Amino acid sequence: MSLHPPSPPTGAFILAGGQSSRMGCDKAVALLAGVPLVQHACNLLRSIGLEPRIAGSKSDLSAFAPTVPDDPSLAVLGPLSGICSALRTTSSPFALFLPVDLPLLPASLISYLLRHAVVTQSAVTVISVAGFTQTFPAVIAKAALPSLQLSLRSDDRNSLRALRAAAEHISAPFSVLPVEMLLQAGQISSPDAFCPASWFLNINTPQDLLRAEAQLTRMIK
Repeated sequence: MSLHPPSPPTGAFILAGGQSSRMGCDKAVALLAGVPLVQHACNLLRSIGLEPRIAGSKSDLSAFAPTVPDDPSLAVLGPLSGICSALRTTSSPFALFLPVDLPLLPASLISYLLRHAVVTQSAVTVISVAGFTQTFPAVIAKAALPSLQLSLRSDDRNSLRALRAAAEHISAPFSVLPVEMLLQAGQISSPDAFCPASWFLNINTPQDLLRAEAQLTRMIK
């Protein structure tokens, strides 16, 4: 498959609605290598030809990209709320969701994820690392929205379970792509020598920021 973004229009959203309780400040604007995390996410999406929008942010992040607010009555219900708000606003058949706290993901991985979703017409396309399915990044079909809204209004708002249920509801594939196999086949690449697990370092605490800074420093050297 080509690593270029798919030709059908695809919405691209940065999920920035977390509570950031362990960071001590809104992590979307926490600085990594002197650049806010939300800017890292915007730069990644723009590098593959996608214009980002920011979903569910607690702060005013409109200086970085257009924002999509959560439904006020559902704004404290986690990333699923941001996903539903974003899918309601997009006219694209698919939408990419990138969390603001994964700044080390390579662009080639995002491009391949998008291409696979469109070619296979999957309801949901995600990545696995060492056999563990990662909830994000994810490409989600707009057709999954009604099922996701039902999950959002239920007692169980676990995003991964909601995505699996949505795929089953619309009888479309739930695709999980093992990142190790993509690397071995040369379908994706990274400009650094990090193992794939390091790409998925979530920035939740100041200590996580320090670890990410150290990885970026090694990459530059």
